[in-house]
Amino acid sequence: MYKIAVLGDWDSIFGFATLGLDTFPVSDIDKAAKKLHELAEEHYAVIFVTEALAAKIDRHIQRYASARLPAIILIPGASGNTGAGLAAVKRSVEQAVGSDIIFGNN
Repeated sequence: MYKIAVLGDWDSIFGFATLGLDTFPVSDIDKAAKKLHELAEEHYAVIFVTEALAAKIDRHIQRYASARLPAIILIPGASGNTGAGLAAVKRSVEQAVGSDIIFGNN
């Protein structure tokens, strides 16, 4: 059975545990990258990563960009929304559909 994980700073992710998601608070960049790879190997289907952390481990996240699983979804953290999550979804939609259906073909 596939699982769902949330990776980021404690203040941003602690609430997800109440939803039954597995939370992994990390602040060290090397430990965060290692945990991301461990979660991927442990058959997590979806890994939510805070935008702030994702910016720091982007090269590791890109390793899974073309993989079927895990789906890595960027979410805003306690420090706010950087827009990276929406931009990633927009790129995925453009790739799947061949056009920007959210904002039109500008």
